Amino acid sequence: MPTAVKRTGRTARLATLEARWGRHVPAVMGILNCTPDSFSDGGRFLDPAAAVDHARRMIEEGADLIDVGGESTRPGAHPVPAEEEIRRVVPVLRKLRERFPHLVLSVDTSKAAVAALALDAGADIVNDVTAARDPQMLSTVVQAGAAIILMHMRGEPRTMQKDTSYTDVVAEVHAFLRERAAAAGEAGIPRTQIWLDPGIGFGKDDAGNLALLASVEDLGAIGYPVVIGPSRKSFIGRLTGAVLEDRLAGTLAALHPALSAPRAVVRVHDPGPARQYLEIAAAIRGAGR
Repeated sequence: MPTAVKRTGRTARLATLEARWGRHVPAVMGILNCTPDSFSDGGRFLDPAAAVDHARRMIEEGADLIDVGGESTRPGAHPVPAEEEIRRVVPVLRKLRERFPHLVLSVDTSKAAVAALALDAGADIVNDVTAARDPQMLSTVVQAGAAIILMHMRGEPRTMQKDTSYTDVVAEVHAFLRERAAAAGEAGIPRTQIWLDPGIGFGKDDAGNLALLASVEDLGAIGYPVVIGPSRKSFIGRLTGAVLEDRLAGTLAALHPALSAPRAVVRVHDPGPARQYLEIAAAIRGAGR
């Protein structure tokens, strides 16, 4: 397919999210881990057919976009070679694009080589937990006319929880994201296609995670779409005592700050409950104005 046609298709698909944002409701991103070792569902969707079927269920539940990842970024995770990551995600993205031509698709990768092939297979967004640390990442996204999610993470997944101390976690994280957003803009990515993620659980302690969630409105005021991903994370367990399988209620509570950002995306394992929660919470906020 000609590049110009692909770029036009991406622009049209990304524009579909504006309908939710226009109603002040965050968009819902369903998590699709094509990995053997992700903290919540590792190994369940390694087979492309199983992955596509799970994506279908999330779409039926109300996911507005699907994020496909082939490398775990849980605390302590080790890196995966680009070739293996490509083997895991590209066939799934290709099948999803064929089956759901109007669906917004994201690839969760920090490697430009993986991103390039994923974008060619049909992804619209690169979800980069390193905020484009790979020197080729921004140019790869520009060339494809895609969007990018820039996330704050201290260090790398294998080591990120070894140092979670900050002088002012909110100021430091927001300053980092401002700088990376500026770099993305200078590289040629349109402002509407630069999304910012404070990195809940990535190199932060519980107090830092809570402070960043409480400051989502301030992050949104910077002027870019905001992504938050608290789904089932360990801070919920430490605060409540809930085991991994019982963290849905805590996850929904942690999504509430997204309602304060003009354009927000929530990255979750359970799109149905998340969508229902956000729709009702947004309706209540709207009735009170």
